[in-house]
Amino acid sequence: MSGAPDTIPLPSGERIPLLGQGTWHIGDHARRRADEIAALRRGLDLGMTVVDTAEMYGSGASEELVGEAIAGRRDEVFLVSKVLPGHADRGGTIAACEDSLRRLGTDRLDLYLLHWRGRIPLEETLEAFIELTESGKIRHWGVSNFDASDMTDLVSIPGGDGVAVNQVLYNLTRRGVEYDLMPWCHRRDIPLMAYSPIEQGRLPRTGALREVARAHDATPAQVMLAWVLRQGAMAIPKAGRVDHVEENRAALDLELTSEDLAALDRAFPPPTGPVPLDVL
Repeated sequence: MSGAPDTIPLPSGERIPLLGQGTWHIGDHARRRADEIAALRRGLDLGMTVVDTAEMYGSGASEELVGEAIAGRRDEVFLVSKVLPGHADRGGTIAACEDSLRRLGTDRLDLYLLHWRGRIPLEETLEAFIELTESGKIRHWGVSNFDASDMTDLVSIPGGDGVAVNQVLYNLTRRGVEYDLMPWCHRRDIPLMAYSPIEQGRLPRTGALREVARAHDATPAQVMLAWVLRQGAMAIPKAGRVDHVEENRAALDLELTSEDLAALDRAFPPPTGPVPLDVL
């Protein structure tokens, strides 16, 4: 990563690991549970202590699995969860947060996100976030799947400039945020958190990606992940097995050259105009 740091600052100045762990689809199958818990714990051992989940994932099953995985290690973890937009009025957000805390077996979240923008006014969600912060149930709040216009609306609300993170879909094959959202956030020191940085394992079949991987004795997935981290975003890839989480961690040490980056730009061109925000 050409000497890139292994942490990224929040607007508060607190620094969190650049590489964390996602949990979408983790907890969906009982037979995988032991492997998934072992993978999350191995990730903590490797310093990937940002763990991202949501009430939506498995209707709470992911949060319950995460709670089991981090039991006894809560203070090591920067724990993230999300409220569904349909629950995001003032009372609903507080109730959803309390339900998430119960499933996770903790008394606080380090970061609580609005999963995507819905019909409930942002002012109501923000009131709940502020109340949850004041009560100590969350430490920071943020949003997910917000484009540049959504972010502009958010920071126009009193207190809206307290947003800590915007979590969005971002990887080599989905670069639209680079045109407007990423510069907007960088100007305000609001980090982007990239979900599905390896496109959920659906690797593009392109020679350029394979060639860069071969040159570094790495996998194409590691190159995709290292590329995201090189762009100044943090990433939360999912890993359901110990070997997979170890593969992800190795991407942090992969130093892409200017020639590598140019080759990847040719294969996956950056946007030349506004692109609707990609979501999964």
